[in-house]
Formats: sequence, structure tokens, C-alpha cells
Amino acid sequence: MPESPADKAMFADSKTRLPLNGITVLDLTLARAGPTAVRHFADWGANVIRIEPPASDGEDVAGRRHGFDFQNLHRNKRAITLNLKTPEGHAAFMKLVKTADVVLENMRANVKHRLKVSYDDVKVVNPRIVYGSISGFGQDGPYGPRAGVDQIAQGMGGLMTITGEPGRGPMRVGIPIDDLTAGNLLALGCMMAIYDRERTGVGRWVTTSLLEAQIFMLDFQASRWLMEKEVAGQAGNDHPTGIPTGVFPTSDGHINIAASSSRVFTRFCEAIERKDWLEREDWRTQVGRSKDRKAINEAIAEITKTKPSNHWIELFEANGIPVYRYLNGFLHQKCVLVDDDLVLIGSTNLDNRSLHLNFELMLAIGERKLVAEVAEMLEQDFAVAEFTSEKEGRLLPWYIRVGTVIARLFSPIL
Repeated sequence: MPESPADKAMFADSKTRLPLNGITVLDLTLARAGPTAVRHFADWGANVIRIEPPASDGEDVAGRRHGFDFQNLHRNKRAITLNLKTPEGHAAFMKLVKTADVVLENMRANVKHRLKVSYDDVKVVNPRIVYGSISGFGQDGPYGPRAGVDQIAQGMGGLMTITGEPGRGPMRVGIPIDDLTAGNLLALGCMMAIYDRERTGVGRWVTTSLLEAQIFMLDFQASRWLMEKEVAGQAGNDHPTGIPTGVFPTSDGHINIAASSSRVFTRFCEAIERKDWLEREDWRTQVGRSKDRKAINEAIAEITKTKPSNHWIELFEANGIPVYRYLNGFLHQKCVLVDDDLVLIGSTNLDNRSLHLNFELMLAIGERKLVAEVAEMLEQDFAVAEFTSEKEGRLLPWYIRVGTVIARLFSPIL
């Protein structure tokens, strides 16, 4: 097994300089929450091997393998097909475990035990393994065995009660926020476990769940109840407590304005030439403005709707007031998108890393080398069929037969 999370030999051979070079991750995840955790490892240089079950008639939750959702979730990794229900497939997985650093999974709580790939099973062959799990509602307890999905966690965790316009009933948010948050939390927990392993010499089991992730994301809305006994409700486009913060009409569209703090609210009133608002006793504090949000929002809207969006954006930006023109779409910035020429798809855009470290990025590890390493870890002969694309002679995915196990390893997406 590697002597450290960044194995010296593997790091020296690598042609990349990424923080997680040398970390080997076995990816047993499905759906979205688990792959979100794995993506952090994959984006930052870990050697990620996705263990896929044999193909079935059903479609992955993330859709087609070469579709936008699947490619976004499973970038920067290779995939190998193993049937963990067979002795041969299980034995091959355990051989990979011997030299791995991390195993990540998000099966229903009891499935990994039935397949004999739980933390208790893998730590026998590799005590240094860091094992990460996401479930719907925890690994035990009355809801432990239940399958969990983002929509259910949003409702159970209270998010749908505080999302949307007042009186419109429960409303989900526009992204699978509990899947994504659970994945982010698990990645963070596993990174800490890897760091702690340097001091203890052993790994550990890191767990979270969709419901726990949602409770975490309630943040101050939860503490409002726990400390002040205030029951949060729906506030639409307004900030729950910081007013004015919201969407306001202009003569040619809408703008987002955030001017809730006392200092920014003062600058805001001065910029729109309504210094008299600063003299109103009921609008002097955030608490007062929040209580009178309907009146203050209507007053602001009467002013903003008289001029175009660009007028207000220039005025507010010049006075240090956060503002943004509402667009029916997404902001496109070079700093968060990467134009990538995928082998089987062609040129496309994918989300890039949202975290920035100062390092020099070089070329990626050769795919053939990784294929040989996987086969060597399995201690079996392998045959590789290479296919060359017409454009730039790039390699297409490899199809490998490892003993009696059929494996497919995909070229890195990024």
C-alpha cells in the first residue's frame, strides 16, 4: 500500500502538478451526490477509477454517458466494469483496494455490507483506507435503510418551506442542492481524514447524508429557530432578514440589488437621492426594514422602473452597491468554463474548478500507463485495443479484457 497519501514514486513519475497527484480513489458511487464528492478528487489530480456494475437496460440517473449531465459529473476519471456480486469481480476489487487511498460510495446503507465492500471489509486488506459514504438519512436509525433522493431531503429538511413566494406552497430550489452539498461535505471530510492519516497511520470511515447536508445548509434559518424561536417562512426574491435585497424592475428589465447593511443602505439612499429615507425611524435598522419590506420594496421599485438597467448598474457600481442585471440565462466567464475537445463528443464547455490554487499545470498522465497499472494491480494479463481519432491522432477509449473480467477504461475528459 502507498506509504503516504502522495506516494513518492507515483508522484515522481507523474507529468502533472496537481495537489492530489498520487492519491488513488476507487469510485463506487452512483446518481449525483457520490459523484459530486469524487469530482473534487478527480479535478485536482487524483487517480480515480470508477467501478461500474455490468450494463443493464436502465439509464443512469445522469442520463446518456456522453450527455451533458454524465460528462459533467464523471469528468477526469476512468471506468472499469466489475460485477461485485461474483467472486471474481469481488476479488478484483479487493486487489485494487490494497493499493488505494480512498473508497467512495453512496449506496443504500445496507447494500455495501451485503456486497462485502463496506469499511469493515476493506480495512482488513488496507488499514490506511479512507472510506467515504453518503446515504439518504444516515447509516443507521429508523430511516437508515431508506433510499434517499434530493427532492425528498429538500422537503424533510425544511428547504421547501422557506423557498418560493409567500402563499404559493412548498417550492424546491432549481438545483439538486442536497446532492451537491452532501458530496462537497464528504469530499471535505475525506480530505481531513487523509491529512489525519499522516499522524495516525490509519484511515477512517467518513459519513454524511442528504438530510444532514440539508440541515447544514439551513444555516442561519435554523439558528433563528434554535436561538430566537422564529419560524422562517417564504420570502420570494427578498433576503429573509436583510432588506433591501431583491429583484427590482427597470424600464427595460430587472436588476438585483443588495443594500441591506447600514453602510451600504446609506450609500444607496444617497445615490438615488432619497436621503430622507435615512431619517425614517422605522427604516434605520435591518430589523425595521425587514418588518416593513413591502413598503420599502415598492418605494425602490417606483424609482428603478423609471430608467434602464445599465443606468442603475453604472450608478450603483460607482457607489459600491452590489448590483447585477438579471439575465434569462447564465453568466459566461472564461474563469469558470473550460473549452474542451472531447474525443467522442467534440468541442464543448464544461464547468471548471471553482477553487483556485497557485500551481503550474502541465500535461496529463499517459492513459496507456494507467491501463497497465490497473492490470498490474489486478495481477492479471491484459490486452489493449487502441483506436486513433482522425483529429490530432488522439486515443479513443480503451477496451481491456482483464482475465475473466471485462473492463473499459476511458480517456480523461479534461
